[in-house]
Amino acid sequence: MKVSLLLTCTADLLYPASARACVNVLEAFGVEVKFPRFQTCCGQPWLNTGRTEGARRLALHFLEVFEDAEKIVAISSSCADTVRNHYAELFADSPLLRDRFKQVCGKTFEFCQFLDRVLRIEKIPPHPRPERTTYHSSCRTLRGIGLRGVAENYLEQMFGADFVKLAENETCCGFGGSFSVKLPEVSGRLLTDKLKNISATSASQVCSLDLSCLTHLATGARRQGLTQIRFLHLGQLLAEALA
Repeated sequence: MKVSLLLTCTADLLYPASARACVNVLEAFGVEVKFPRFQTCCGQPWLNTGRTEGARRLALHFLEVFEDAEKIVAISSSCADTVRNHYAELFADSPLLRDRFKQVCGKTFEFCQFLDRVLRIEKIPPHPRPERTTYHSSCRTLRGIGLRGVAENYLEQMFGADFVKLAENETCCGFGGSFSVKLPEVSGRLLTDKLKNISATSASQVCSLDLSCLTHLATGARRQGLTQIRFLHLGQLLAEALA
């Protein structure tokens, strides 16, 4: 199987190691990974702030770059959700474009969603360096692409009793894109609550499928002096286990 990688801006600028790890995992399962070099932002910031014309331009560019791909795999849940669930509605006034976008959206998957629903990966080997680990389910993972329990299952296989479920796991971490800028007090309180629940697990590493959430959590943890906690994409732990 061949996939085209949607790198996402956050992976490109802040977490290139996460992207490399996800590629290693896909290749370990026999997938040929291509990287369309002219890809850009998916347009999520424009959608979040109601700037539909900018979002439409970026969506059209995405269509030009990715339309011929066999499958498309995104490193972050929020970008996968943007493509899968919001592109077609931007072109409701153009049936031809809307139908083309529906075809592209139907073959776009978040990384872990692709492992589970396309490759049907059920077994993951134990991690060679077991550490106490917990998992943050992002809003876009849960309510955007509808993925529940898959990452937790992989983590339980890798870490066994060292995997600890996070209290209030389905509660927002407070990032929410522009939400954290427009409502910093609310965002800060949500972040404080989330970090308190993370601390209660005594986990030394926290993983997620959304890189924006990881950025928010890691920054908050540093400000609170929680420098002993490692924040990383699930793909990094999977790559370490498979290696």
